[in-house]
Amino acid sequence: MQTLEWIGGTDGYLRLIDQTRLPGEETYLDCRTVDDAHDAISRLVVRGAPAIGIAAAYGVCLAAADALRQNASSQQAASHQQDASHQQAASVRSAVARAADYLATSRPTAVNLFWALDRMRAVLNRADDDDLPETLLREARQIHDEDRRMCAAMGLYGAPLLDGCRNVLTHCNAGGLAASERGTALAVIYAAHASGNPVHVYADETRPLLQGARLTAWELAKAGVDVTVLCDSMAAGLMQRGQVDAVIVGADRIAANGDAANKIGTYPLAIVARHHGVPFYVAAPSSTFDLSLPNGTQIPIEQRRREEVSRWGDVQSVPDEAQVYNPAFDVTPAELITAIITERGVIRPVDTANIRKIVAEFAGQTDSAP
Repeated sequence: MQTLEWIGGTDGYLRLIDQTRLPGEETYLDCRTVDDAHDAISRLVVRGAPAIGIAAAYGVCLAAADALRQNASSQQAASHQQDASHQQAASVRSAVARAADYLATSRPTAVNLFWALDRMRAVLNRADDDDLPETLLREARQIHDEDRRMCAAMGLYGAPLLDGCRNVLTHCNAGGLAASERGTALAVIYAAHASGNPVHVYADETRPLLQGARLTAWELAKAGVDVTVLCDSMAAGLMQRGQVDAVIVGADRIAANGDAANKIGTYPLAIVARHHGVPFYVAAPSSTFDLSLPNGTQIPIEQRRREEVSRWGDVQSVPDEAQVYNPAFDVTPAELITAIITERGVIRPVDTANIRKIVAEFAGQTDSAP
């Protein structure tokens, strides 16, 4: 399974597995323009904070490739080759800058999106004109490769936390479909499974778009991991009966104090887990931490379309007269999180000092918390 990949060289394109069609149809979507990439991120063809960042980085490369193609014919007609070369370089730089700004509007909560685009802007500022397309693509591939390594490291650091756990609950999808290869939260489950720990996974269906039922269950089943899908409202009853040994989820943005934004429905799971003494783990790479935000109250929460709640396929499920509330994420306070698993180690207890110690230097960010 390839969640996303770049096909070709600097004149290539981005290929995505279309997650809106899973599990019924395993098909791929080719993005050849910045508009294609923006639409794919907005429509959740590609989703999950790390994967969104990677896709956006490649989206910037699409802008450079498109600008070069558009300039090729005009350069042939130019009377002064040197002037044409300068104009082409300026055109490519302008297109790349516009693309980065445009892609940043695709989804507001996942900080990996902005982190990746900032890296691409840094390349734009330092690269020579002649090397710009190659340098942009090299940076995007580096972001992709780094995520692969971070996912593998999170699996290794997190697997020991599941020692002795038989039943693990997860919410939404934080696997290879949301990142590179093994994902974040599911990377821990895969690593535990590979080590001989026969973990059974309960996957919340994750309303309203069913990423748990459609994506997590599909992904785990393909990997040979025992998985059971349940409605979101059933998780509390499972914990009450002692049938959940641990909860592990991903995150789309984590504030400097450890407050973590994840798919809507995560926060009540954390409350119920605390009530029943079940450890609650978050797995996320350093790129998901936003150390400019002291706490989670400042994390922007994406509001999505009414139709995601008011319709079930072609069937209307909410009367026209009723309003719909459809936030994509909620924020789990740090005090409800047992530990955060990163590629640099496990943060426990979850507080500003421990986050600064493990994440701040690597992330290159400034912690503004008091």
